[in-house]
Amino acid sequence: MFSRHTLAHSRAALAAFLAMGVLWGTYAAELPDLQAMLGVTEAELGFLIFCTPIAAMSAMLVAPAFGAVTGRMALPLAVALMALAFALPGQANVVWLFPLAMACTGAATGLTDVLMNARVAAIENQRGVHLMNLSHAAYSFGYAGGAVLTGVLRGAGWGPDWVMGTMAGVALICAVLTVEADGLIEGLRRPKDGSAPRLGLVPVIGGGIVLIAFTTENASENWSALHIEKTLGGSPEQGALGPAALALTMGFARLGGQWLAGKVDAFTILRVGAVVASLGALIVAAAPTPALAYVGLVITGIGGSVLAPTAFSVVGRMSEPEARARAIARATLLGYFGYFVGPPLLGVIAGGFGLRFAFVFAASLVGMIFLLVPILARQRT
Repeated sequence: MFSRHTLAHSRAALAAFLAMGVLWGTYAAELPDLQAMLGVTEAELGFLIFCTPIAAMSAMLVAPAFGAVTGRMALPLAVALMALAFALPGQANVVWLFPLAMACTGAATGLTDVLMNARVAAIENQRGVHLMNLSHAAYSFGYAGGAVLTGVLRGAGWGPDWVMGTMAGVALICAVLTVEADGLIEGLRRPKDGSAPRLGLVPVIGGGIVLIAFTTENASENWSALHIEKTLGGSPEQGALGPAALALTMGFARLGGQWLAGKVDAFTILRVGAVVASLGALIVAAAPTPALAYVGLVITGIGGSVLAPTAFSVVGRMSEPEARARAIARATLLGYFGYFVGPPLLGVIAGGFGLRFAFVFAASLVGMIFLLVPILARQRT
């Protein structure tokens, strides 16, 4: 599946994915307490976090320039900024401050996303290995760990300020691990002499698949705790177990995807994953108890786990070497629109129609991957 030598060369990227997972897992499990701290409804909370994708998209646009200027320290600096940003929402107990805090988290995450995915794509193609599933598995395991520990701390009476500050410290340790001697990410900027090849439709279509995958994944992770606690009457510990179950499943399933990569056609993996993820989301929507909701989240995780990393790998393989970093950056920009917009979008839908309908919407959205996969496959010819 992967060797010790491969792991050593991918250490920095894996640490970045792990840090992001820890921070977003903490945020998802802490969301009920953040809502209570602010005294707002689900719909109001959805609007309050809508600034997050705006900040993220803006940061993604400047990420190539940031990476080019900071050189091999680009990824460590981005992860450190992300860790510091995530300490802010727990301190923002005034409604008007919360969107500003979330804007900081979005900007830092957007910056990190572009750089860490570009770094993994470079390693994959330089060394002829498949690492995207493994890297996203690190995110999932970090997410699960952050969510579980947050549930324990919430149960012990810790407030959002202490919980998010503590987990930000964990992410700072990961930032140190991202430092590497040869961490320069080539090809982030278009050459001024006009010699760079065109990116074409590959990063646009691949980014669309990632957008759908992350809309479903991140929205499910962010709102599953509230769904279990408020719709199904679960405890804070049971609520935290929802995003943790989803993230853990996705982590182990991505390790399986790491094994499947290169053995099964990538486009087949995308189609099958979409079917399974859609079925899982429908089960979550119809679940009468937390236990059945966990079953649906596990199924969602199995199917959804392979969608984004497979799409990223396809974009990297189908792009010219000189344009690969820019193609990954463009796909990331499009894809992570779903990562950030998904949670607030489902929050607005939940406020108007209920959390059950929000998960039905997520299931329907995954079906659109069937329209995009054949179009992406035709770009090979």
